[in-house]
Amino acid sequence: MAEHGHVEYATAAGNDYRAHELTYEHFVQHTIVGIIFIVNILLGLATGGVGGHWLAAAAIFVIAFLGVIPGLVGNSKNSSQIAFVLCALIFAYNALSGS
Repeated sequence: MAEHGHVEYATAAGNDYRAHELTYEHFVQHTIVGIIFIVNILLGLATGGVGGHWLAAAAIFVIAFLGVIPGLVGNSKNSSQIAFVLCALIFAYNALSGS
């Protein structure tokens, strides 16, 4: 290291703790919404690939996409949770129907 230069330290002009909290809250929300979306896609793939009910799988995919968009744009996880419940019900119905 050069010993002839002057060391400069960056300093923040104020407390940005609230910005850090908001960033963390958004990260957690997007992570939860993303995980729910991935689970919904897996339910659709299981319904179509294993059960052979591709029309129901297409419905699950559409519901999953409709649930993830408001969850990523807004500050609510409700749309993703509702989409998960609907997708799980469609999956359970097709899994238990046996046809």
